[in-house]
Amino acid sequence: MSLADVQITLAPNALVAHVTGEVDMSNAEEMGATVIGATPNEARGVVLDLSAVEYLDSAGIYVIYGIRSSLQARGQALILVIPPRSPVHDALRLAGAEHPGEVTEQVEEALRVIEDAGRTD
Repeated sequence: MSLADVQITLAPNALVAHVTGEVDMSNAEEMGATVIGATPNEARGVVLDLSAVEYLDSAGIYVIYGIRSSLQARGQALILVIPPRSPVHDALRLAGAEHPGEVTEQVEEALRVIEDAGRTD
């Protein structure tokens, strides 16, 4: 089993959380706490990069929804990076869950979405 690992990077106006490995009931809550705890209040949003996640169970799905709720309460967006036909995409589809945030296929695209959302012109 490849345990989940979360690498945090800061981009202008956003936090990027790159998640790798397997997200399940043994580590999902820790992943969520890491992401929320690292998100600066002044960030417009969080990019949750799930493109390298090999497995996602219902506990992981639940935590992603929790991340979304926490960010919404702070006025911040959640953008998910989920490639088509990836394990995360399949897990959400099989669970009958709607995407808990806007979905892009690449981190760069997600960062553009956050940047565009903050424009006032």
